[in-house]
Amino acid sequence: MLRTFLARSCQPQRLRVAPTAVSGIRFVSTTQAAPAHPEGKECYLERLQGEDHGIAVLNFNRPKAFNALSRKFVGEFRDALQELRYDSEARVVIVRSLVEGAFCAGADLRERSTMNMVEVKQFLASLRDSFRELETLPIPTIAVIDGAALGGGLEMALCCDMRVGGGNKKVKIGLVETKLAIIPGAGGTQRLPRLIGIPKAKELIYSSKILNSASAKDFGILNHAVTEESGYNKALEIAREILPMGPLAIRMAKTAIDKGTQFEIDSGLEYEQACYAQIMPSEDRLEGLASFREKRKPNYKGK
Repeated sequence: MLRTFLARSCQPQRLRVAPTAVSGIRFVSTTQAAPAHPEGKECYLERLQGEDHGIAVLNFNRPKAFNALSRKFVGEFRDALQELRYDSEARVVIVRSLVEGAFCAGADLRERSTMNMVEVKQFLASLRDSFRELETLPIPTIAVIDGAALGGGLEMALCCDMRVGGGNKKVKIGLVETKLAIIPGAGGTQRLPRLIGIPKAKELIYSSKILNSASAKDFGILNHAVTEESGYNKALEIAREILPMGPLAIRMAKTAIDKGTQFEIDSGLEYEQACYAQIMPSEDRLEGLASFREKRKPNYKGK
């Protein structure tokens, strides 16, 4: 049974990843200009160009409601994720807010108050599905938290592979649902304990505690808490470090980590070997060996 599962779940997507020539790590962005906001869009993609080609930025822009999770917002969010899933050129995704003081304020309680029970259940199912779609993107994801990430906002950030927090005082991170006599309903009770451990997660959920960037890093929620106002440049730095790596290897590494760690150790190791086997016949693996032998930078093509 396990071998069948391994064989099926480790099959790579039949997707060609566009070539990106390897270059050294770059610390000066060539794409710092503010993106044009598509009219009426609350959630949309921006694709960086030049040496940053391959980095996609998923922007949140619902300033009147601090990016609260409405039907419209979630619909556009899911559309963007579907576009990314089948984008052969995307290598890394940065998720960020363009709204000052907010990453995502969680559920749109004003809209929620107008829903009947059936509509609430339908919306929550769509929200959970959207977060799972983010979590299972085959490429690395980095959340930039420069403002409030509360309730569903933090639950969304927990679906990313990495999280970076800005140093401004508006950063507020927490699962605050018990304060409203409910519990996290979009994965918070499952993903937070898996990330930071059960006792710490219980402390935060039971108390509805709100953390700043430094405290969130201490708890293990954030990978980095920067002193600058925004964590975007740090996220961009991480994305640029990932960009030159073998794209098929990155996809398989993500699969091996995300799925293999759900098994006990022996089955996890077997799953890792099944993932490794998928890379063996790739052109990129041969290119990596050739570049090492010839003492040059590799040019991976995602094949």
